[in-house]
Amino acid sequence: MLFLFIGAALLNAYAAVLVVARALVYRTALYRPMLWNIVLSIAPILILVLGGAAWALTARVDHALSLAVLGIAAAVWLLMLPNASYLITELNLSHRTEHDDRVPLWYDIILVISLAMSGVANTVLNVFIVHTFYAGIWVDDDAAVFVRPGVLAAVGAVMLLLGLGMYLGRYLRLNSWDVKHPVAFARKVLAHFRVAANVWACLGFTLTYAVFLAIIYVLIAGPVVQGLFTLEGALAPYRQG
Repeated sequence: MLFLFIGAALLNAYAAVLVVARALVYRTALYRPMLWNIVLSIAPILILVLGGAAWALTARVDHALSLAVLGIAAAVWLLMLPNASYLITELNLSHRTEHDDRVPLWYDIILVISLAMSGVANTVLNVFIVHTFYAGIWVDDDAAVFVRPGVLAAVGAVMLLLGLGMYLGRYLRLNSWDVKHPVAFARKVLAHFRVAANVWACLGFTLTYAVFLAIIYVLIAGPVVQGLFTLEGALAPYRQG
């Protein structure tokens, strides 16, 4: 998992450098929303760290309190997580304007690809940490728990929620913190989905992006899980002895 952390950190840093260098090298306006989106993409992992630390501390004092802390941290994390995968939608090159002709297209292509991949890496890292936590602490210490149907179904549900969150962010311009105003949030969502075409568009978007994220998750996290299986098999004779 260490290499996942390192790789995600490098991608985040590289994307941020490209955003800043774009303004400095080509003397165009700094596109601050991209930098803000990188910060929001990193936020879920910080929530996991702080939430995990708070859970560990309260678990020593009161079990019920620790569960409440864990539940709150999980809810906040899930609300913020789409901010990580949302960076994929930067691939539409919407930041380019008629005044940005001096910026070569090849530069903006590598810039948005770096942003998108940093978002994907952040998403995979977040989900895998929770996957590991749930599988190892709340279910079993056997590596096979990673691929149990119930555990995989939970991961799949997270991917679907990510796709939905990305849709709400991109097309309804809703943010994670808009849930602080539940009435206005609900009205905006209901008004949008009163149009049948929007319902089908949301379903298509959610499923398409969920499948994409799931495939990338298998591609990146799969070898890590396979390594755990291999390690467990190698250690089995010593445990029996």
